Amino acid sequence: MRILYIDIDSLRPDHLGCYGYHRDTSPNIDSIARESMIFTGCYTPDAPCMPSRTAFYSGRFGIQTGVVGHGGTGADPKPQGVSRSFDDQFGAYGLGRQLQNLGFHTAMISPFGQRHSAHWFYAGFNEIHNTGLGGMESAEQVLPVIKEWLLKNQEQDNWFLHINLWDPHTPYRVPEHFGNPFEKTPLPDWLQDPSALERHQKMVGPHSALDVGMYNGEEDPNHPRQPGSLTCESQLRRLIDGYDTGVLYADDAVGQIIQNLKDAGLYEETAIIVSSDHGENLGELGIYAEHGTADEITCKVPMIIKWPGGHTGINSKLHYNLDLAPTLMDLLGGETQEIWDGQSFAAAIVSGDSNSGREEVALSQCAHVAQRSIRWADWLYLRTYHDGFHLFPQEMLFNLKEDPYEQNDLAATSPEICKEGAWRLMRWHDAQMQKMAEFASDSVDPLWTVVREGGPFHARPISPGHPGSKEALRAYFDRLENTGRSEGAAKLRERHAARISE
Repeated sequence: MRILYIDIDSLRPDHLGCYGYHRDTSPNIDSIARESMIFTGCYTPDAPCMPSRTAFYSGRFGIQTGVVGHGGTGADPKPQGVSRSFDDQFGAYGLGRQLQNLGFHTAMISPFGQRHSAHWFYAGFNEIHNTGLGGMESAEQVLPVIKEWLLKNQEQDNWFLHINLWDPHTPYRVPEHFGNPFEKTPLPDWLQDPSALERHQKMVGPHSALDVGMYNGEEDPNHPRQPGSLTCESQLRRLIDGYDTGVLYADDAVGQIIQNLKDAGLYEETAIIVSSDHGENLGELGIYAEHGTADEITCKVPMIIKWPGGHTGINSKLHYNLDLAPTLMDLLGGETQEIWDGQSFAAAIVSGDSNSGREEVALSQCAHVAQRSIRWADWLYLRTYHDGFHLFPQEMLFNLKEDPYEQNDLAATSPEICKEGAWRLMRWHDAQMQKMAEFASDSVDPLWTVVREGGPFHARPISPGHPGSKEALRAYFDRLENTGRSEGAAKLRERHAARISE
C-alpha cells in the first residue's frame, strides 16, 4: 500500500469545484474526488497552522497537548513529566510511529517543522525534506523535490508521503506569469452585494477590510496579487482572484504529481488524501486573507480520500482531521491508541456508511484570538476570551444553513440556542479536563495560559516592533481614527486600556 497525503495550506473546501464552487479552481483535485469519498463536514479542532498539524499527527486535541498557538507557552507541548520515557508521547503514539509499526516508510516534503520550530511534527518520520523557505515556497519550488522522490521510490511499496503546497496561503504569491484566470469570472454571490464590503469597511481589527495587511493597509510590492486595503470592488476582486489563483496553481501541481503516478503505473493502487490545515476567511466575520478565528470558515477543511477498493460519494457527517489517524489504523489493520481523541470513520470508506461521523465538533483558536466554539446541526456557537482587537462579543451564534458566511449574529435573539451551545461546549470541556487528569502531567487548560500571558501571539503587546506591541497598537488605534473608525477606536481603547497603558 502506498499513501500520498497532499496538504494544501489554507485551502477552504468551498473554493473547490468538487465542493460546489462556481469557479474552475480545481480540475485535478476534482478528478481525484470523482474516485473518492468526499467528506463535507471535516474540521480541524485547533487552528491555525501549528495547532492544526500538531493535532492531526498526534491524534489529540490542543487542550491535551498544550499546542494551541503560535507563540508563548501555547506554542510548545506540555512537558510530559515523570511518564516521559526514552520516547515521548509524540514519538510513541503519533500517527507517524503507528505507520512505521505497520511497516511503512514514512517521508515528508515540507518546511513546516522549521517554520514554527515544531520539531515534534517530524516524530515518526524516516525521511524529511525541508524545502527551505519556511512556507514561502510556491509550487514550482516544491514540485522538483516531489517528483525526484516519487521517481526514486516508484518501485518501493508501503510508503506514506506527506507533501506541503503553500500557494493559497497569504500573502498570495503565485508568479505573475501565471496571469489571472478568473478576471472575467464573477465573485461569489454574497460578495457581489456592495453593502457587504461597505459594512466591513467600518469594522476594526487585524485583517479587516481596510487593514488587510494586519494592522495597516500597506501593500507589499513583492506580492501584487494581495491588496493592502479593500477600498473598492476592484480591490476586493483582486484579493479573491489572488486566493483562487493560488488554489488553481496548487491544483496544477497536483495534476503533475498525479500524472507522475500514472506514468509509473502507480495511480490506481495508491491511496490519495487531499486535505488542509485550515481554511481562509474571505469576508466572513469581516476578516480577509487570514485564518484567525474559531469559526466555520477558518476551521473547516477539505477531506478527500481515494482509497483503492473503497467507496465513492459524499459523507456529510461531522469529523475532525485527527479522526484520520484511527481511520487509517482501521483500514490498515493497525491499533488505535488509547491516548488519541479521534474516532474512526473507516466505515464510510469501506462500506459507504452515511452515518459514520459525529453529532458535534468543538473548535479552538488561540493564535489570533482566544476563542472556542461548538458546531452542531445548523449551528455554530462561539465564545471569545480575547477578541484579538476585533470587538467580538463574549458569545456569538450563527445559523450556518441560512447564513453560511457568518454575517448575522443571532446571539441576542436566540438565548435558548446559546444556552444549548454553552452547555455542549462545557460538556466537551469537562470531558477534556477529565482526560487531561488521566494522561497529562497537569490539569491546565492552555487557552487560559494564553490569556494569562497577555493574549494570543498575533495580538499581544510584547516587545517593540511586534505587531501587537503597545506602540504598534497605539499607532493602530490612531489609524482607526484617521480612517473614519473613531467609534471603534474608542471602544478598543476602553476594552484594552490595561494592555496599552505604560
